[in-house]
Amino acid sequence: MSQAKAGDTVRMHYSGSLADGTQFDSSQGRDPLEFQLGSGQIIPGLDNALQGMAEGDTKQVVVEPAEAYGDRDPARIQAVPREQIPDHIPVDPGTQLQMQTPDGQTLPVMVTEANDSEVTLDANHPLAGQKLTFDVELVEIKQAS
Repeated sequence: MSQAKAGDTVRMHYSGSLADGTQFDSSQGRDPLEFQLGSGQIIPGLDNALQGMAEGDTKQVVVEPAEAYGDRDPARIQAVPREQIPDHIPVDPGTQLQMQTPDGQTLPVMVTEANDSEVTLDANHPLAGQKLTFDVELVEIKQAS
């Protein structure tokens, strides 16, 4: 039976949860996730854990923040004057917005606080700083040629 290696295209079912057991994502009820192993398409900790698995194998993988979305970076949290955000844009805490960087790239941010004078925006990934647990099943391996 072949084992998954970098360059292979694999299909997997997964369920991801936080340390407190809260599920943040799952392929349940959807097609398996398909990607090329070792290509950087998924977080490194999960990508590395799949290498060497065979079709039909299941595994629980715990991924530390450094191998997932990194640690929370306080430098990625910024308070901006309320008047710099157009009135038609909602600023309720939890609202996801997009900003444009000086070089023209789009950056997703989340409103964490808002008052009459300023709005605090967080550009950290929502799962930054979190230890993630994945229950995975390797469904298929399409070997690289």
